[in-house]
Amino acid sequence: VVRRHLLQRYEHQPFISCLAGFYSCRWKRYQRRRTEPGKCCCKMRECVFFPLLVGAFCFSLIFLYMWGEAKNDYNNFDWYNYGNLGFWFLWSLVLLIVAAILFTYITLLLVLAMCLLAEGQQLYLHWSHKIGTFLVLGFSITALFILSVLWGDQWKTVRLSFQITAPYLHIGAIIIMVLLSWPVALHAIRADKKVVQVIIVGPYLAILLFLFLIPLGMYSPCIREMGTLGPKPALIGHRGAPMLAPENTEMSFQKTIEHGGDGLETDVTISYDGVPFLMHDSNLKRTTNINEVYPNDTAQNAALFSWDTLKELNAGTWFLKDKPFSCMGSLSRADQNQAMNQSIYKLSNFLRLADSQNKLVIFDLYRPPEKHPYRNSWINRTLEVILNESGIRPHLVLWLENDMRSFVQSVAPGFQQTMGSKASVEDLLMDNIVKLNLAYTEMSSEDIRKYAEANITTNLYVVNEPWLFSLAWCSGVHSVTTNAIHTLKNLSQPLFLMTPQQYNIMWILTDLISVLLISLIFAL
Repeated sequence: VVRRHLLQRYEHQPFISCLAGFYSCRWKRYQRRRTEPGKCCCKMRECVFFPLLVGAFCFSLIFLYMWGEAKNDYNNFDWYNYGNLGFWFLWSLVLLIVAAILFTYITLLLVLAMCLLAEGQQLYLHWSHKIGTFLVLGFSITALFILSVLWGDQWKTVRLSFQITAPYLHIGAIIIMVLLSWPVALHAIRADKKVVQVIIVGPYLAILLFLFLIPLGMYSPCIREMGTLGPKPALIGHRGAPMLAPENTEMSFQKTIEHGGDGLETDVTISYDGVPFLMHDSNLKRTTNINEVYPNDTAQNAALFSWDTLKELNAGTWFLKDKPFSCMGSLSRADQNQAMNQSIYKLSNFLRLADSQNKLVIFDLYRPPEKHPYRNSWINRTLEVILNESGIRPHLVLWLENDMRSFVQSVAPGFQQTMGSKASVEDLLMDNIVKLNLAYTEMSSEDIRKYAEANITTNLYVVNEPWLFSLAWCSGVHSVTTNAIHTLKNLSQPLFLMTPQQYNIMWILTDLISVLLISLIFAL
């Protein structure tokens, strides 16, 4: 009779049994232990472990959000690992997948725990899930620590992202608080002492009030009045269009032009016999086939090769083999054949192409290593190519190199002098600076506006993600250097753009609806 009674109790509670089965791995048919009024929801050991479960959820959420917003710089992360490991792999994408899986796992455990608490059941987390929780917690903390040490600037990206995502994160937090109101109300009602009720409800209401008021201190340049948005920033192809073609090759720059780019960005190195050519890395290993042609010279500085040697190397097959970007897509057969036949590009040819298409050019100029014939005349040699060999119109050149700037201004007064760091307006005007070329992490709408008032424009690098481009647009940036010109060209207006009135309506409606729902839950 007792067994039949217990079996009936079990069969009438299939939902609870399923929850307990997944959470505790207890699938046998027996009566579940309910929490008595005034009693703790679980044993002491489980009471100690539950905060660890919550902590694992929080840290895994922080890491997933941080790494998700870091997508703009995944290529830099993979390039860093290539430099240390010696082979190319999309480690950034693997890390994102792992972070998403771990967060999903720990979230399911926490949801199961909250559902069991809402049903008045005592918690008992199976030992295998406890090990999993420790693994998630350890992995998330370790990953956050390592990235903070090696890649601390990524936290600046996270702070920038809040200017876009904060209004929507606020709504998500309110929804979570509404869902939590059920177990909070249930346990507060079951508590037999007023002190316990205050301990349960007090922190909940304090957090809720904080969330209701947090929009008062929220700022986003994309929340603005109609008609105050500036023009769309110009697009400068970073090493061309490296998601569509091998970087720093003729094909890459042609792709930028095809997609309507306003300018071309590159990196200039000088060969041992004085020919400036385009190469970002210090050696030729990543972007050429030197490993096949000269396997003993893969680590040698690119500037120590003669141009006759450099022009024979293939600079395109690596692109098809390594696929350096996770969102590259597939190339047509014609593009694949063209990529396979790319070679190292001369600066003079690059400048002629830009001039023929009326495109701005900006480049990092690398000084040759010690004992290089052009070690002390690298700027003079580069100026010779620009002024005498390429024929490019001077106003198309954004001159970035800071060494010998006065000399450069005297021999090429038509160049647009560009600075790579922030400075006072007075100092910039004294040096005839007309443009700033800044890392996107230095984005500040206040500084951009201040410089613009002095007729100094701002270019940000490297901006690939639509949300980051939208933020730059709303902040008043004049141009951006990008790997994803084919994507950003399609944006007709910033993402997440809204007026203050629209945001106030969204904020007030969210708060009113949440108050109504929470009140109904506590009343019932």
